[in-house]
Amino acid sequence: MLLEAERAALCGTGRGMVEAGLVLGSSGNASVRAGGLVAVTPGGMRLDRLEPADCPVVDVRGRRVDGRLEPSSETPLHLALYGASPASAVVHTHSTHGVAVASTLTELPPIHYNTLLLGGVVQVAPYATYGTAELAANVEKAMSGGMRAALLANHGGVAVGGDLDEAFENARLLEWLCEVYVRARALGDPRVLSGEELARAAERGHRPSGYGPS
Repeated sequence: MLLEAERAALCGTGRGMVEAGLVLGSSGNASVRAGGLVAVTPGGMRLDRLEPADCPVVDVRGRRVDGRLEPSSETPLHLALYGASPASAVVHTHSTHGVAVASTLTELPPIHYNTLLLGGVVQVAPYATYGTAELAANVEKAMSGGMRAALLANHGGVAVGGDLDEAFENARLLEWLCEVYVRARALGDPRVLSGEELARAAERGHRPSGYGPS
């Protein structure tokens, strides 16, 4: 079985996504790249019930080369992000607060400096039908400049990483930032950090390449 270890890791990530509330039912998907091949979760299956053999393997053109099930309908999105970045894993979510923000705003206001861990101010990619090349292009643009996450208008969120653990943690951080904003907005008008304030936080090492202050 091709990419046996990567497919097993995908199953663990799928369970983690469900347990963290990042997906509901069979929504959401994840993938991991190894050289010129990508193991991806299948379409139409609950992520907490996956077995390694359920996860198909595709090449960089999206052609299935191993596995009995069809890859996720969002595979074009995953492949676009791999083609545009050095990422080795992608996690796509339909989390509650992420969808709420993505359905109302054009970017996630930076009310906490932890947004720097995702590369900066998180953008909302314009809406396009799921599984299409148009959506993939919109998300690729929203994540240009080294961003590690983006929101998808009226849809969900996506995060990338050097491995599945990192992509999953970035997806969790994205949802946390969205939840903080939603809760703050319920109390009043949140104070948004300025570009200068974010720059000062970045100067202290709070950036994707390192560990920031707790």
